[in-house]
Amino acid sequence: MSIDVRPSEDAGTFLATDQLVWFGEVTDADARHLRLGLPEDQRFVVDLPEGPEDLHSGIYGVRPMEMSLPGGTIVPIAGLTWVGVHPDARRRGVLTAMMGDHLERTRAAGTATSALHASEAAIYGRYGYGLAVLTHQITLGRGTTFTAPHLEDEVAGVTTHLVTMSDPGVAERMRACQLGNAPDFPGTIVGTPDFFTLMATESAEELRDKERRRILFARRDGQDIGFIGLRREHKWEKARPSGTVTAGTFCGGPAARLALARRIVDLDLMGTTKLENVGVDDPLLDWVGGPRGTGSLETWDSTWVRLVDLEAAWPLRTYDGDCDVVVEVEDRSAPWNAGRWQLTPSSARRTEAEAEVTLDVAVLGAGYLGRSIGGLLRAGLVREHRPGAYAELARAMRTVVEPEPSIGF
Repeated sequence: MSIDVRPSEDAGTFLATDQLVWFGEVTDADARHLRLGLPEDQRFVVDLPEGPEDLHSGIYGVRPMEMSLPGGTIVPIAGLTWVGVHPDARRRGVLTAMMGDHLERTRAAGTATSALHASEAAIYGRYGYGLAVLTHQITLGRGTTFTAPHLEDEVAGVTTHLVTMSDPGVAERMRACQLGNAPDFPGTIVGTPDFFTLMATESAEELRDKERRRILFARRDGQDIGFIGLRREHKWEKARPSGTVTAGTFCGGPAARLALARRIVDLDLMGTTKLENVGVDDPLLDWVGGPRGTGSLETWDSTWVRLVDLEAAWPLRTYDGDCDVVVEVEDRSAPWNAGRWQLTPSSARRTEAEAEVTLDVAVLGAGYLGRSIGGLLRAGLVREHRPGAYAELARAMRTVVEPEPSIGF
């Protein structure tokens, strides 16, 4: 059966379908979320002939976003989000049809790369997305010591300023600061101005006795050089203040991050700081003396990357080593990528030469931002026909530091 995927014509039904999939109650805040989160022309739906009558069988949306690549280039990407299949329409090919539609539309729009945050990690590898960025969730105690002797002079000139995220102008400052830092941190994903407005907007239903989101800016000479978002929660234990501050993604260079880290572990009435999105080799771990300098450390997946147009995407980034490898690319969802490619630091070109490596396109997505993919050969996810060919490719794609986790979208 051919499944038709078409642009959404009814925002209310789109939203109601999403809220059924995510078992939530539709509120005015959700309608605002849809308006700010997804442009009208980036909402898509499926209606099966024998599907639910009052809701869609499936929906997906795309956020227009930008992502920084190794070498400092910032490129447009399709931020895949709001993907959902009605419970009565599962196992009928709806998701596969929507993913194929997304890849075709993205390619037709001239966008070479798609990215997402996966609600369930087992799903998107089937459609060519590779796990490109890992992230840590770290807890720290009140007054944790950060040791960085060669940064102290630079940190001395940094001040921190706490503001409310919803205050006028704060969302614009956040976006400008993130764009300014993005070239130095491959993997940074920057949303549109509406996306930042969305992050800063909280309704009474969403708050429900929570503190409004705050932003702690790091500033030097009157200019924003970094920030981190946070929210505090009161708790008293044995007559002592034992609150928790939950903080998001760091933005900024090492000196800005150090100044921010020192400030958030020393907030009044707090006993614990939970950092939800710290890169796997972020300097914070070295500043506290390694993993055992934390209260706890857990690792999660952050950004998944999909090379929609291999030929266009490959030369957009720089490579840290030379390579000249013929790769047989398997790609079931975007057949225009399938086949043999000669991959060098400057280009991806079709070739009739014998393949030296065979791999799924998801492997190239996993390494596209610089994460190490060398172990995938040992894991049996890559086939090597010329000894050393895959190591040559993996070394060229690897960056000195791991890619930056992204703010959830």
